[in-house]
Amino acid sequence: MNRPAARSRRHRRRTRIGVGVVALAVALCALALRIAEPSALAQLRNLAFDEYQRLAPRPFDPDLPVKIVAIDEAALAALGQWPWPRRVLGELVDRLNAAGAAAIALDFALAEPDRSDPRAALATLPDSADRDRLLQALPPADAGDLSLAKALSNLPSVLGLILTHGEKHGEVPHKAGFASAGDDPRPFLPAFESVTAPLPPLAEAASGLGAMNWLPDRDQIVRTVPLLFLVDGKVVPSLAAEALRTAQGASTLVARASNASGQTAFGAASGINAVKIGAVVIPTDAAGAVRVHFSETDPSRLLSAGDVHTGDFDPAEVAGKIVLLGATAPGLLDLRATPLEAAVPGVEIHAQLLEHILSGATLKRPDWASGLEILAFAGLAILIAVAAGLLPVRWSFGLGVVAIAGWVAASWLAFSRAGLLVDPTFPALGTASVLFATTGYVGIREERDRRQIRSAFGRYVAPGLVEELARDPDRLRLGGEIKEMTILFTDMRGFTTVSEGMDAERLTAFVNAFLTPLTDAVLTHRGTIDKYIGDAVMAFWNAPLDDDDHARHGCEAALAMLQAIEAFNAGDHTYPKVAIGIGLNTGLCCVGNLGSVRRFDYSVIGDDVNIASRLEGQTKSYGVSIIVGEATAHAVPDFALIEFDRVRVKGKTRPISLFALMGGAERAADASFQALKAAMDRFVAAYRAGHFVEAAKTLSAVEAADNGGLATIIALYRERLLIHGEGPAPDGWSGVHDLLTK
Repeated sequence: MNRPAARSRRHRRRTRIGVGVVALAVALCALALRIAEPSALAQLRNLAFDEYQRLAPRPFDPDLPVKIVAIDEAALAALGQWPWPRRVLGELVDRLNAAGAAAIALDFALAEPDRSDPRAALATLPDSADRDRLLQALPPADAGDLSLAKALSNLPSVLGLILTHGEKHGEVPHKAGFASAGDDPRPFLPAFESVTAPLPPLAEAASGLGAMNWLPDRDQIVRTVPLLFLVDGKVVPSLAAEALRTAQGASTLVARASNASGQTAFGAASGINAVKIGAVVIPTDAAGAVRVHFSETDPSRLLSAGDVHTGDFDPAEVAGKIVLLGATAPGLLDLRATPLEAAVPGVEIHAQLLEHILSGATLKRPDWASGLEILAFAGLAILIAVAAGLLPVRWSFGLGVVAIAGWVAASWLAFSRAGLLVDPTFPALGTASVLFATTGYVGIREERDRRQIRSAFGRYVAPGLVEELARDPDRLRLGGEIKEMTILFTDMRGFTTVSEGMDAERLTAFVNAFLTPLTDAVLTHRGTIDKYIGDAVMAFWNAPLDDDDHARHGCEAALAMLQAIEAFNAGDHTYPKVAIGIGLNTGLCCVGNLGSVRRFDYSVIGDDVNIASRLEGQTKSYGVSIIVGEATAHAVPDFALIEFDRVRVKGKTRPISLFALMGGAERAADASFQALKAAMDRFVAAYRAGHFVEAAKTLSAVEAADNGGLATIIALYRERLLIHGEGPAPDGWSGVHDLLTK
């Protein structure tokens, strides 16, 4: 069983379980918040829908049969301050009737007597004969109201009601009939206790009476406009609904509620879904209100009341249209906020509602929207959790961003293509919460792993390799594994002699100065420092990170060590000159955390580690700086390598070849080195074949081509040849051969 792989799988499994727990906890909190539906969440949803309207407002169509006759600044300048005499209002109504208006609705209250009646002013004077004569000469007190009432009776007209929560005063006036299909709609309508109605003569003359009330949201923005209200148990239409009814000559408004024919709600009373006014069926929310798709303010929607009063207007502008007479002058303070505008006249909201209805626009939040949003959030949360557990943080984060953007895009398409209000905020923000929580959890775990890696390897591995491990901890195998590695041992020549006469402080400084450039050479060539053994260094390659060129990097590090020692010896210091020997070997080793349960180190063990150590020891006997094993030599055939001997190592049945590493690829291509290598190869071949006479001759060619690097090896072979020729064997010969077998 591959224990490191199993441990890695367990680590990933624990990470995935942790991600799942974090994602589930965040998702449950988000769902609980969604079910509680705090006002802040609803407000956030409304702000998103407002932004949709700003991005795609309903286009204004001047051909729609709706017109505003505005009590604007120009009209006030021409006709005097507001309120105008009822006589003037009657003249305006007559002008509009003559121009062919289909219906007219007055968006202001006429609940009090005419303030412009001169009788009111005379009543403030002291009693006198002159005052009485003036009163007798004036028209009757209600002459203005009667003239307006007469004008209103000549065409379909609607007057405004004000619904209040105050004390009840009289009966609720009605002009329109009301019917319903399905469940009783009354419990779902916005309810009021009392009504302020127009004066009786005016109310009797009008064709319809409609409520002018607004029901803005908590931020005082008018987004929905009710078509129906409930006052003292009786249904009262809105001003716009009455204007639409009277323009069509209809007598009754019909509310279609849940469980009506074709409208099933599985037996539950879920409210109103549509209101039918004449031939027009208007989709509504459960409270009988319409969410208006507003258009931008357009001057052509308005006609000044001053121009109407003087007759200075084109009758075609109002012919066949529903005309709304209302205040637009800022000083009259009839201003409201909409999703598009911070302040628009209240009469314009009535007009925009009628335009919305007559244009066939729809803007509705369907009953299934809430369920879809919850399902979408659950699906996105699962997707994010799975991605966070399987993918790197940057990929899972990117996928999460794309998923959130996809949901927002789907919500926008539902609005722009079908007029459906599907909340982009809850699924997006809930998914973002899961995304940040899960990627944050994974990021924290990864950072913890990186800190452990930096702590464990920062002193032994090059900073670049440490960062590679930190970026991808899965590449690390700490539990122990068998793999091919290259091992290096180096030691100072004659350390005891060199250190004689040094006190502890100077000796420590000397060893540190000596080991520092050797360490740098290893780390620069992607090696790992295993340990320092006094003045010796042990290093290895191909762990903790895989290194396909580990033998090459080890050889490059060994050559760099020789250059570092040359620089050290040439440096400006008082330390003695030193020399080193290096052994390199490549083979299968066990690498991992080795030691006891109380203390362990990341290290490497195996027969090939021991061989590397013995090769370093033989550099003294053979007089070369670097000896490499045959596996290492075969891995770097382009380096300057010379095979010079074959020995049997303890624990091995087959002898191994020894190679002197004398330089890199550049040295190997040098003509003098190639001549030396060729001569040495011929000598070794002759010697191993037992052709000692030929070998002796070839040895002379080796000596001639050598520049001193193989002097000790040449001398050893000269002694060996004497054993096979004439003359006694030199004292101590057998001891040289036996060193590698111990």
